Amino acid sequence: MTAVHATAQAGFGQGTNELYDRLISIIRIGAGTGIFTRALLAHPEWSADVKQIKAVEPSAGMREVFEKTVKDERATIQDGTFDNTGAFHWCPDYDAASAEFNRILKPGGSLVLIWNLEDRCVTRQEHVRNLTIGARDRARWVAQLRDRIEKHEQGTPQFRLNLWRRAFETASYQEFFQPPVEKIWPYALPTTVDIAVDRALSKSYIAVLPSVEKALVQGDVRGIAEKGEDKVWIDEANGVFEYPYQVFVVVAHKK
Repeated sequence: MTAVHATAQAGFGQGTNELYDRLISIIRIGAGTGIFTRALLAHPEWSADVKQIKAVEPSAGMREVFEKTVKDERATIQDGTFDNTGAFHWCPDYDAASAEFNRILKPGGSLVLIWNLEDRCVTRQEHVRNLTIGARDRARWVAQLRDRIEKHEQGTPQFRLNLWRRAFETASYQEFFQPPVEKIWPYALPTTVDIAVDRALSKSYIAVLPSVEKALVQGDVRGIAEKGEDKVWIDEANGVFEYPYQVFVVVAHKK
């Protein structure tokens, strides 16, 4: 978050920094359980700038967790229905979505898309190159885990396939928004074998598998994480190691 804020202030172009001179209102589409909302409201640099966050989430279970864990009067959550899902890379009509984003944003407003993905890059400096020509795997255990679970995607429009970039080619996007600005930051989550397995099982395409097939995935993922080729230990005595990730941020300012 600190890196994003600093870059936003210094590197997103002349004429945009006035956005930070007033309180901002945010709508969170597909807000989930509120993890990002809590982090934003607690951030020492960002929190004071936030006037309100209106969160929309179609899952009743996730809304319930949000309401229990987000303890800030500036944040509210409500039901929201979507033709497909709150995840932008699942959007069935990017032109209609761009038109709707334009409708709900104020003049000078910005569309911000954020994704997290496991990092297969060999070094933190090679993350951009990895997207284009395929850098050598940074952590072989992560690459092996991804290869194992990706077998079950069944042709779904996953973020890593970059199909969501079609949004920027639509008539509505080009009419209402400036060219997108993209940044990628690598980071590492402290994890354990159990957490790595749980994260794999939480993928939507794994969660819907028949129980027998899911058990096979669970066993394979556990074996990969336990072997942990290129594993970087944080606290070996307690089984805590790094889970390398990348955060992808795309910012589109209204014209």
